[in-house]
Amino acid sequence: MYKFVNPTDTNTIQNVTSLQTLFNGNNLDKELSDDTGSFVTLTVSGRSNLNQRINTIDVPGLDGTNEYSNPTFDIREITIKYKLIDQTKEGFRQRYNRLNSLLDGSKKELAFTDEDAVFYATLQTNEVPEEETNSVIGNLIFLCSDPFKYGPEQQINFTDNVATVVNDGTVDTSPIFQLEVLSPITFAMIQNQNGDYMMIGKPVNIEDQEPFEKYERLLYSDGDTLSGWSIASPGEINGNITGSMETDGTRFQASDYGKGSSWHGPAIKTSLSEPISDFRLTTFVSFLNERNPSNVGRVEVYLLDVNGNQVAKIAMKDTMVGQALSWGEARAGDNDNNYFLISEYGDKMGNWNDFVGHIRIERVANHWKAYFAKVDTTTGRHHTRRFANWVDSQGVFDRTVAQVVVHVGEYKNHLTPSMGVHSLNIFKINQQTDGIPYIADQGDTITFNHEFEEVYINGEYREELLTDLGVEFFKLSKGKNQLILLPHNKFNVSGYYRERYK
Repeated sequence: MYKFVNPTDTNTIQNVTSLQTLFNGNNLDKELSDDTGSFVTLTVSGRSNLNQRINTIDVPGLDGTNEYSNPTFDIREITIKYKLIDQTKEGFRQRYNRLNSLLDGSKKELAFTDEDAVFYATLQTNEVPEEETNSVIGNLIFLCSDPFKYGPEQQINFTDNVATVVNDGTVDTSPIFQLEVLSPITFAMIQNQNGDYMMIGKPVNIEDQEPFEKYERLLYSDGDTLSGWSIASPGEINGNITGSMETDGTRFQASDYGKGSSWHGPAIKTSLSEPISDFRLTTFVSFLNERNPSNVGRVEVYLLDVNGNQVAKIAMKDTMVGQALSWGEARAGDNDNNYFLISEYGDKMGNWNDFVGHIRIERVANHWKAYFAKVDTTTGRHHTRRFANWVDSQGVFDRTVAQVVVHVGEYKNHLTPSMGVHSLNIFKINQQTDGIPYIADQGDTITFNHEFEEVYINGEYREELLTDLGVEFFKLSKGKNQLILLPHNKFNVSGYYRERYK
């Protein structure tokens, strides 16, 4: 235990700076201290403790016991003794309310100003003695289910697809790699000096295989121009086409919804270069409905055949007056004859509110798939995901795709949320039984997250690409590590890790 302050010496409370507590990015000593009161970190215990789980088995007739496996590290408990004071009873209570609110969350970063390291901790107990005055000494007890301490983030620099990493921590640690793709690839692999490797996709055997473009893009729009788009025709959406569409430079949105007795609003369409049977439609939409629960509205994208008949639809909408509740829809067929792959608010009510993310629907032969995911706009990582697939065993929904319609809608005269379509892609899905498909193209980003054992392309989780039985989310060993990246000259690569300590 490190002791920094005499708790009975009130003259030192306001000026102590040698030890302060940071939790989830907030400095508790600063956030909770002002001219009328303060929070002061007094002592911290548990940072240097080490507990191991030792698995044993008793053998009759044998002295002592047998240890039958290597020990593992047990959880860590960190206790912070603090002093909280205020000039008034009301201020004292408010200061405790603020303290408790700052301690929310699970496995948040816990750090101290005397050490450049963090723990991942969850508050277990705020232990407060009997409150007889406006000055108390209490204990914050944190549970670290991950018992290790982590140093500052370290960069991994590759030169000619090779990197040397020296891990100065006391235990192995997990790296994270980000690969910016420079040209089409069928695989990506990182290998260490022990032969352990992480790989997605497959290399091409030039004797009997050819790489091919499985997803051939026929249409792309980033919502910055209406050029090439025209007003949709009656019957091509479920509702009345009124008002007008505009672009703000980043998305398609309504400049005017017009008027109607039910669903109505602008709708624009464009055509593909050729009709396609096997297709993938992806969109990036925003639907910000939580600011005013009275707002209702919808964003929809329809796929049509050459005659304007609906083939499929994807949508995000809110139809509840007085409650913010976004719904996602992915539909095969038209309004009268259809099958909904998704027609819900996700796996938990309200988790698609203020939706900013990807919506996708695709078909190969009679196999349909749909995908919804919010996107963290800082990291690009997909979350709050929903995936569905369905086989049209009767072959009912087999129209080809030749056109696409973008629609934003208003119901009667209800106010609408901020909503629009930021980007739209339509791909022709090619099939080639004797070839190896490209898994990523120029500009795509591949992430190997060895800490959480996940792989992403452009923020989307892509576990299905881990097809090789030998792949492993390896760790960086203590000491020197050698890494090699394949294929050569196909990536700009960056990586990072944090050294771990017992």
